[in-house]
Amino acid sequence: MLEISPTKNHNSRTLPISSNLLARLLKLPKKNERVFAAQNLDRFRWRYGRARNQLTEKLENPRLHLIAFRNFRHWKATMEYHRTKDILHVQWILGYKRLSNTLVYTHLVNFEGDEWVCKVAKSVEEAQKLIEAGFEYVTEMDGLKLFRKRK
Repeated sequence: MLEISPTKNHNSRTLPISSNLLARLLKLPKKNERVFAAQNLDRFRWRYGRARNQLTEKLENPRLHLIAFRNFRHWKATMEYHRTKDILHVQWILGYKRLSNTLVYTHLVNFEGDEWVCKVAKSVEEAQKLIEAGFEYVTEMDGLKLFRKRK
């Protein structure tokens, strides 16, 4: 679980994280109890910008320079709303007290043309593995359960 402390009149919250993410976070150098140990928000922005610029040069991809830190919040809010269709859930995830703030970050996008990976489960164990891998249940046909996940 990841505990997010409140800032600027937001709500605190605890979110589940994958074991893969936890393992990656634990590999980071630890100078104090915080994962991203910046003294203040401006220092954190500066570090992010510096890392982004280095990655842009290393990968020779100038489009990476266009990614601001707030873009991650927009992406998470949009994808979470698309997945759940629950704006109050998104509001809780973002930690906002007012719905109007949540709507700024949630973009209502038409995903109908997107591509999917489809899988078939023949048993409960297979269905469980697909759900754990992020697939969503679609329907059942001829005793087989059909699942899909966005590419």
